[in-house]
Amino acid sequence: MTRTKPPGGFSLRPMDPTPGRKGRRSDAELVHAWVTHPRSAYWMMGDARLEDVEREYMAIAAHPHHDAFIGLHEERPAFLMERYDPTEVELKGLYEAEPGDIGMHFLVAPPEIPVHGFTRAVLDAVMTELFADPRVRRVVVEPDVAHFAVHTLNESVGFEVIGEITKPEKQALLSACTREQFEAATTGADR
Repeated sequence: MTRTKPPGGFSLRPMDPTPGRKGRRSDAELVHAWVTHPRSAYWMMGDARLEDVEREYMAIAAHPHHDAFIGLHEERPAFLMERYDPTEVELKGLYEAEPGDIGMHFLVAPPEIPVHGFTRAVLDAVMTELFADPRVRRVVVEPDVAHFAVHTLNESVGFEVIGEITKPEKQALLSACTREQFEAATTGADR
């Protein structure tokens, strides 16, 4: 069964990477299930153990230029968003940064029931959140060059390709989206 239109109701909260307490599933356990799912292959954590995810997100939580958030849909965990300063993390020295650049990663949880347009709605919510900060002028992303579905999705919200870059873990397609490009791509769109 596939629903045809995703409802609204998106919000974000900081990810808490600390191990869970008895009777409570931790954010790290939640994210571990998401990143090790076969449909999350481009996240490159398919073989990660729970301890690996805890360690990774503890490092992000401690980093002054990198943040992770759990995205909620109607108050239920539905996606992961990472925000980073690309002059300090991920893209440092790999591209010509502009003032007001912010880097972003997002991962939608594997759905129990697929909802047509849900991933696009998540990306809209992520971009809206990032551009809510008036200092942000442009969002940059660096997905794997072979991840064609995300390239199409990124283009649908206004991203333009800058070019390929070589990162230690992958060949990436660097793309950027200004506030104006996002607004132009999403104004009047069926959201």
